[in-house]
Amino acid sequence: MIFDGVNHIAIIASDLEKSLEFYRGILGLHELHRIERPERQSTVVYLDARNCIIELFSFSNPPSRLTYPEATGLRHLAFSVSKIDELANTLTSQGVDYEPFRKDPRTGKRVTFIFDPDKLPIEIVEV
Repeated sequence: MIFDGVNHIAIIASDLEKSLEFYRGILGLHELHRIERPERQSTVVYLDARNCIIELFSFSNPPSRLTYPEATGLRHLAFSVSKIDELANTLTSQGVDYEPFRKDPRTGKRVTFIFDPDKLPIEIVEV
């Protein structure tokens, strides 16, 4: 393999503050850096997801994400968690709905999905 790992994943948010409330406040990612780009009417916020950086972008009036039918491109993010029941309780206490657990056919572990404020699916994978 020629790569050492995933460097970052970029996400365009329709409402940066609402997305930061979700990614920082609910998922617990920490803000590493913020760049204001007035010439592009944009802000970029870098969030620490431990083994990867999530790069949240704001732009003026971005088009909405397709949900159905599914479109070509990034389908979802996936985060690993060792205590999936504990996470489910935390999500419930914070008013975040999650799909019923199902078994990953590859690993046999439990998985669920939540959605960010722009309906980007986020898979939670038990390790």
